[in-house]
Amino acid sequence: MDIISFICSPGVLCQVLVGLSRTVILFIVASGLSLILGVLRIPNIAHGSLYMIGAFLAFSVSKAFGGGITGYWMAILLAPLIVAALSFIAERAIFCRLYEREHIMLFLLTFAFALIFGDLVKLVWGAEYRTVSMPRFFQGSIPIFGLPFPIYNFFLLFMGPLVAIMLWVIVNKTKMGKISRAAAVDREMVGAVGINVSMVFATVFVIGCYLAGLGGALVAPIVNVTLGMDHTLIIEAFLIVIMGGLGNIWGALLGALIFGVTQSLGILIWPQFGIIFPYAAVIVVLSFRPTGLLRSTW
Repeated sequence: MDIISFICSPGVLCQVLVGLSRTVILFIVASGLSLILGVLRIPNIAHGSLYMIGAFLAFSVSKAFGGGITGYWMAILLAPLIVAALSFIAERAIFCRLYEREHIMLFLLTFAFALIFGDLVKLVWGAEYRTVSMPRFFQGSIPIFGLPFPIYNFFLLFMGPLVAIMLWVIVNKTKMGKISRAAAVDREMVGAVGINVSMVFATVFVIGCYLAGLGGALVAPIVNVTLGMDHTLIIEAFLIVIMGGLGNIWGALLGALIFGVTQSLGILIWPQFGIIFPYAAVIVVLSFRPTGLLRSTW
């Protein structure tokens, strides 16, 4: 009964909601990584760097439009699009020539891009941390279970399901999504029927990178935007993708839920070692399901 009372206590329930709001960011970034990994077979180490660039672009765009609610919405709109444009240039210039190479070569290539993007961010924005002002509309909190819960976190809880539904529609209900799923299984056969597989891959790559930029733009108002913010994120995103099943979007959602909630509860239960809990959850899941919770596309 004591355990049940603890689980149902307002503090724990509110902390779970905080964990779910962090889950949204993890899912958005991890779903883009999973999409690229599932269709293109590219372990994109630079994905975290695109997340960081999205956050810095959100700062610049918001500032350019004077901050406030207008600056925020323009940042959410434009920052991911700029990241997508940057990724399209990189894909057409380099990646499209290397899809048939070994995974280790693609891994090293994306790692090189991560280093280049890090230096690019330092060159453009400097080494100092930046902050994106929270629009007044999202400031403050509302009581949940008798405890204050930030309004912006509620907005993130809304964005998560919205992105998941949009991804499901793109992957399952559009012609491009069906072709990309077929190309993930047998790209030679898809090309043999006259479909431009190269442009299909480019579209998938851009969508995945757009999601990385979107995650960075969404998180910018609640964190310090700084160099190195991509390091932890890319590790967590890869663990989520592996735990959920390589290339499985719904697996990425499930993995992000487990990772985000266990981290949030770990901080509540054992603050000094709260960061251990999500990694312990990954170990437990992979011990019983080595190929991930849901079916892998590999």
